[in-house]
Amino acid sequence: MIEKSLNKPNVIFILADDLGYSDIGCFGSEIDTPNLDSLGNNGILMTQMYNSARCCPSRASLLSGLTPHQAGVGHMVENLGTHNYQGYLSDNCVTIAECLKDSGYQTFMSGKWHVGGHEDIQDLSKWRPGEKGFPTPKQRGFDKFFGTLTGAGNFYNPPTLMLEDKFIQVESTDFHYTDEISNHAVRMLNEKNSDPFFMYVAFTAPHWPLHAWEEDISKYEGKYRKGWSQTRMDRYEEMRGKVLDPKWKLTKEDPATPDWDEIKNKDWEDLRMATYSAQIEQMDRGIGKIIDKLKSIGEFENTVIMFAADNGGCAEFLAEDTNQPNPNQFNNPGPDGKKVNFGNIPNLRPGPADTFMSYDLPWANLSNTPFRLFKRWVHEGGISTPFVIHWPDKILSHNVVNEPVQFADISPTILDICGSAYPNTYNGNEIIPVEGESFANLLKGQKFSKDKPLCWEHEGNRAVRVGDWKLVSEFPGPWELYNIAEDRSETNNLINKEKEIASDLEKKYGEWAKRCGVLDWPIRVDDESTRKIYSMNKNEVGLDPNITPLEIEEERRYKRKPPNEDNITVRGMRYSK
Repeated sequence: MIEKSLNKPNVIFILADDLGYSDIGCFGSEIDTPNLDSLGNNGILMTQMYNSARCCPSRASLLSGLTPHQAGVGHMVENLGTHNYQGYLSDNCVTIAECLKDSGYQTFMSGKWHVGGHEDIQDLSKWRPGEKGFPTPKQRGFDKFFGTLTGAGNFYNPPTLMLEDKFIQVESTDFHYTDEISNHAVRMLNEKNSDPFFMYVAFTAPHWPLHAWEEDISKYEGKYRKGWSQTRMDRYEEMRGKVLDPKWKLTKEDPATPDWDEIKNKDWEDLRMATYSAQIEQMDRGIGKIIDKLKSIGEFENTVIMFAADNGGCAEFLAEDTNQPNPNQFNNPGPDGKKVNFGNIPNLRPGPADTFMSYDLPWANLSNTPFRLFKRWVHEGGISTPFVIHWPDKILSHNVVNEPVQFADISPTILDICGSAYPNTYNGNEIIPVEGESFANLLKGQKFSKDKPLCWEHEGNRAVRVGDWKLVSEFPGPWELYNIAEDRSETNNLINKEKEIASDLEKKYGEWAKRCGVLDWPIRVDDESTRKIYSMNKNEVGLDPNITPLEIEEERRYKRKPPNEDNITVRGMRYSK
């Protein structure tokens, strides 16, 4: 039995879902996040932490210290027929919880899992939790678990809700998933023993649908009546000199963003952003409960708290695990039995359990201030996350760190500060060597820089960064080259001026992609028993079968029209009510 070290720190990792770079107060937001601001202003703000562009890949990389592809989640949770795209955590990776458990740690998880395969979320009989292809947190190192196996869903009645190894049903009309995630985290702290602990708190806020308590929404009602453009400018000015180099420009608004002056439903648009803000404040309030509990049990000083988001602000809707919007997969009414009104329906007030809305592309563009593009893409707007580290015993003064790191580096960093080893084998399986690098020296005020390039791939969107240079491509377009030190907003493409640098970076990307098992997009699945989740054909995309992939992406991003009383918006495209 491993002897407990009295000096081993506790670790809590808090993950937000679909939260943009500028969405918390200490990173420039007007949204009230006093608890996160306190952690950030008394700890370290890391301004260049990068996630993996989307929920499942980010979680897989975070938990394993590998690239998403190495960890088995190269795309999402559908099984595409190959090991690197199987849609669930590989047996050849080892999670933070598994490593720390072997080092004498208690391990707790409260919240969204979403790295354990996929089935119909309305038919729980099809799920086989714990079996091959459906690993749960309990099978991957966590002693206690409360949360959901899948991704998005009704906050008042979330699908695939579990307590330990059993599915449970919501039976109360005062249930809200955000509150319950923090409540169960507090409960786990109440029940812990004297050993050090690792806790993973994975909120689904502020992911759609826009579900929040009315008293929280009303606090923000009217705050966004000035529109997305002015609010975006206000955030940019607040961020400059704090988490942004003043020379980095505010990017132009996404081409799909309509002029605020031409919007007819300004009050409703204001309400959508107000509800999104309410979701974030509600999450922050839950984080405050966890902090208060740590203080009451005397563990606050010796607990490392980290906070991040799994991807940038989200311009999609009803396309969580696939690229095809499907309202039926979320068709579970709340405990009161009311029918859910799906879609961004103007003049219907967001927030209650019988609504199911998103805040849409223009507000997502605000969330990602000052960057461009969104969740799914690997330009800065899709992969940049606010990152906070707080550890009173070791971090004695506030600091802003600009060193670039990414989610694969988090696991080795946590294992480093906890004194836990990364194994060569686990449960009889050979373990892929850790891809990430520990940045624990940054917590000591020392220097650190990555030896390996930072690389990304999701749905054919590709990027590689070495030092100040980043090569990036929006599928299926050409490479672009940016000097991030001078132009993190990616406004000045230097691809034609620095061809040698671009060529070297492209070579490094190719070497990484080959080593990590990245396949060309779209993935072609030959096995008919495996459901295709991405297809450039008329049946799945709803467009002319002769249209090019680039035109499909343009249709998805640029041809969205502002909603009115006769239509609703789903993932940036128009669908009849």
